[in-house]
Order: sequence, then structure tokens, then C-alpha cells
Amino acid sequence: MNYPEMIAAHKDGQTVGIYSICSADPTVLRASLLQAKADDTSVLIEATSNQVDQFGGYTGMKPPQFRELVFQLADEIGLPRERVILGGDHLGPNTWQKQEPAEAMEKAVELVRAYVAAGFTKIHLDCSFSCKGDPYPITDEIAAERAAMMLVAAEEEAEKAGTADQIRYVIGTEVPVPGGHQEELGEITPTSPEAARTTLAKHREAFDQVGLTNVWPKISALVVQPAVEFDHLKVVDYKTEGTKELRNVLDDEPTLVFEAHSTDYQTTENLSQLVRDHWAILKVGPGLTFNLREGLFALAHIEDELIPEGQRSNLRQVIEDRMVEDPSRWEVYYTGTEDEQRIARRYSYSDRMRYYWPDEVIKEARAKLMSNLDSVDIPLPLLSQYLPLQYERVREGELENRADALLMDRVRDAIRPYATACHKQ
Repeated sequence: MNYPEMIAAHKDGQTVGIYSICSADPTVLRASLLQAKADDTSVLIEATSNQVDQFGGYTGMKPPQFRELVFQLADEIGLPRERVILGGDHLGPNTWQKQEPAEAMEKAVELVRAYVAAGFTKIHLDCSFSCKGDPYPITDEIAAERAAMMLVAAEEEAEKAGTADQIRYVIGTEVPVPGGHQEELGEITPTSPEAARTTLAKHREAFDQVGLTNVWPKISALVVQPAVEFDHLKVVDYKTEGTKELRNVLDDEPTLVFEAHSTDYQTTENLSQLVRDHWAILKVGPGLTFNLREGLFALAHIEDELIPEGQRSNLRQVIEDRMVEDPSRWEVYYTGTEDEQRIARRYSYSDRMRYYWPDEVIKEARAKLMSNLDSVDIPLPLLSQYLPLQYERVREGELENRADALLMDRVRDAIRPYATACHKQ
């Protein structure tokens, strides 16, 4: 079932959904593709505007490079490319908020053109960011007008790319902050039905103004806040009773479902309930690299037991040292005492560590860790101590007792709840 088919099936009353992998980490991407192959499903993988843009983003990749990375990994594991759906998340002036609106939107239009030209077919038109001199928060009218500018460009590029019949759009101004919150979260309130209806109305009006009334059936999802979030140390769990009125807003929209952001760390039952309540698109990001870090740290502890001291990778200390040497990716997020900052750097739900895995020194230590563990047999009792779920699967003959297989499976532990929630319930 592809993405448009899933939307149609959900609107037809089937409790199905799709999860969105929001990560540029190659290990996470491979794990996601493996999960889709195992489940015999399609997989939705999205690049975020600050990760991948026309200038390279913080990953150094432009949209065509990200596409080729994903397709190369799919080819390697034997997942057909037609089962890979590529999306662009938070496409808009996010990266250029400090610039004048006209300058920021010129870049945003260029950004969406680059994504669509590269074959991305799920496009989040997100103009909820205030630029220099804009009102804060941005008004629905301004956000919708700017989304319409981007829609014009996206439709033009889709015609050139031959994807006009495949492309689908996501709108919504009540979205979480890309990259995570800086402050501790207080109470989270679901989007009001009135606010959701206003967002729909203003976008419909703006699209009509640019002559794209006929594109409305391609608007496949509305981002609203179902009151799910996480900060550094806590998770705000989904409560179905809080969205009773909100989830009726799309009853008269035959092609629209809700999209939920920041669903990381929700329980399987919460995710399943979100799908039942019409959040048919569930986005997950830091929760994936959180599991990657857990897996790598567990393997590092195993290495400490098996490899002589002078030959170890010392991965945990290497990444701690590098994060302290270059605090630019975490210092405005992790405040408090030195000990509180240290705990947050290593273990927080917001996982600012994910920005450091591409560091060459850290990559070298990670490669040494895996090489060291490849040179020894991991005793089962030691595996049980540090990776108990993987131990069970090794014992049951479902998983090889190799470092790379163990790590990949640990990342898939973050994906399995989403697969369960999104398959037909």
C-alpha cells in the first residue's frame, strides 16, 4: 500500500496509518528499510529542512544526495525503490528566520523546488516561522499566503519531474519546533477545533488566490497538536479524551488525515490509539537515534569486558570529549549544573548527541568498537546483561550474535511499535 492508498484506506474506515522516519543517520535509515522489508510494506523517509537543503544543510547533503543515499541502502538490502516514499519536512523559511521575509521566502521557494525536482513526493509546506520583522507568532493568513507561494513552485516542478499525480502536501501551522524544545515542557494543550478549521480555511483561500483550487485533493494531511511531546527528561503521553472534538474536524475532508509530530517515546498502545483517532501519519525522529545511542553504549560496555584497556575504542568518552569541545549543538538546550548537563548530553530524550555522530573522530572510534567486537565472540551472559531483548532473539535463533546485527536490531526496537500501530488494527 503506497502513501495515497493508505490515506484513502484510512478515510474509508480502515484503522491503518504510516510512520515517518525523520532521520538522516545511515544506520537508522538501514534499520527502517529492513523493517519495511520484513513487514512487506512501504516506508516513508523524510529529510528535514535543516538537515538537507539546496546548500547542503547540516548533513552536507542536498536533496538528490539524500535520495541516492536512501536508494543505495534500499538496493543493498533488496527493498524495491518503488516501496520507498521520500518526504520533505518543515519546508519553508525555518533555516532563514533571521532574514527579511522576502529574502527568506525566496530561499524557501528554491528549497521546495529542489526537493520536488529530486523526486520527493510528500511535501510539508511549513511557513509557521516568523522571519525578521514578522509578528510572533505568525498569523494564519501570512503562513497560508507563503505556503501558497511554495505550492505554486512545487506544482511547477512536479510537472517537470513527472510526479504531479503522485505528489501530496501537508499543511499546518501548529507544529513542534524542528530540532526540539529548548525549555522544559509544561502542560500541553491539544489544538482547538476552531484553530484547526481556521488553518484549513486560510490555506484553502490562499491556494484559491494563486489559482490552485484544483490542488486541494492533493493536500493529504493537517498537522495539529494532539498533546504529545517530550523534552529532555519526560514524555507527555497521548490522552484520547483530550481530542474528542478536534478529531472530528476532518470528517468533511475526503482526502485529509491528521499528522502527528514528536510522537517519539509514546507507548505502542498510545500510537495505536492515535491511528484510531485519525492521526494516520506518525512522525518519529530523536527516538530512533536515542536507540542507536543505547545500542552503541551497550556494545561499548561489552567491549570494556572483552578487549584489553589499551586497545578499546573508548567510544563513550570520545563522544563526551567531542561534545564538550564543541558545545554548539547542545549548550542552549541543556542547562543546569555540570552533572545535569553531563547526564543530558548522554541520555536525554531530545538526544542532541545525534548531531555528533558524523564527526570524524567519533566515526573512527565507532568503527574501532565494531571492529574490536568482530574479533571476539560475545558471551551470551554478557549479551543478556547489556542487550536483553537482543539476547532473547539470539537465543530464539532470530538474530545473529554479531555487533552490527545487534545494533541494527536495537534501532529497530524504536520502529517496531510504529509498525504495530500502523498496520491494520
